[in-house]
Amino acid sequence: METQLSFRSPGAQWSVAELTNYLRELFESDRKLHDVAVIGEVSNISRPRSGHMYFSLTDGKAALQCVMWRSDVARLVLAPQDGERMVAYGNVSVYAASGRYQLYVNAIQLAGEGELLAQLEVLKRKLAAEGLFDLGHKSPLPALPERIAVVTSPTGAAFQDIKRVLARRWPLAQISLFGTAVQGTGASMEMVAALQAADELHLDVILLARGGGAAEDLWAFNNEEVVRAVAATTTPLVTGIGHETDFTLADLASDLRAATPSAAAEIATPHQRELRQELDRQFQRLSDSLRVQIQFLRAELRELEMGFRDLSPQVQLESVQQRLHHLSSQVFSSVRNSIELRRRDVFRMEQSLSSLGIEATLARGYAVVTNRFTGEILREASALTVGEVLDIRLYDGGFSAEVVGIHRREQ
Repeated sequence: METQLSFRSPGAQWSVAELTNYLRELFESDRKLHDVAVIGEVSNISRPRSGHMYFSLTDGKAALQCVMWRSDVARLVLAPQDGERMVAYGNVSVYAASGRYQLYVNAIQLAGEGELLAQLEVLKRKLAAEGLFDLGHKSPLPALPERIAVVTSPTGAAFQDIKRVLARRWPLAQISLFGTAVQGTGASMEMVAALQAADELHLDVILLARGGGAAEDLWAFNNEEVVRAVAATTTPLVTGIGHETDFTLADLASDLRAATPSAAAEIATPHQRELRQELDRQFQRLSDSLRVQIQFLRAELRELEMGFRDLSPQVQLESVQQRLHHLSSQVFSSVRNSIELRRRDVFRMEQSLSSLGIEATLARGYAVVTNRFTGEILREASALTVGEVLDIRLYDGGFSAEVVGIHRREQ
């Protein structure tokens, strides 16, 4: 007897790609899957050279494959670690090449702010116990810094604020920028490298700065490696991070904390006007001291003259007069030498101050540009308008000009 096999006839035949694409369309047509927030424990994190990040979320009962594209990874404030409970935001779709559904993540954060603050407090206690925040480890700032390192973003407003303050207060300082990212993935490693590079040059002071932002924007300054790098610098270091109310662990490890980047530049440098006033006071003290010394010597001479008048023998009188003349010559010679030395000191001080004046600046090739009608000094190209009449002052004269074009520096 012949056995016959029968086959079930499907309604339609699918290729693998067709069925996968159909399932993907089902996922993508469900609006509930367009914007989801999934909480779970992170595991199996992978960061290939492409810059993308792959990981899994699990709650012990199920696992969800996740992918985060490089552009979204670059915006991360805190990179996730295996074992952390995180909330991942994104959309669900099907990856055709492997035939599996996965979460395409565009943002990720710790499961709760309380956990983040708790981790910060644990790190703070750990570093404090190691002595990184002890006052005994703080270095004093130099009185007259000549070379200043600025560790910050080269494109941020903080660096521009610092340059403006230094140009106004202490233009003699040489500024060296050590550019670094100040937020996002990789910012911590860049800051550590920049701090180490600045410290190796043995400059006078380091300014670690960043403009204001949300708490998560400043989180790189709470990174353990950054805090340790701040504490390890042998060069005096001032932090100016965020605003007055912002406080990071890097502030605790620094030698001095300022409220803002501008305040950091002010704390680290003297004001040229105050220095000039101090030189004037020193000059006045020297003059007063010399005047008192001369008056004292003259009084001694008068006493000697009166004593000689009481001597009757003519020989003794002539001898004493000769001695008096010799002493007076020595005294006045000593006074003249003293005055000359002090005059040279004052001359050197005046030369140092003159290098800060506008005439010396113009002599080095600079110019002062003012508005013809308002007299306002112009500092930025953005303040100019085409057709505006300007007065330009040079070292030996000046001239007038009309603005025919404006060229702004590329940022």
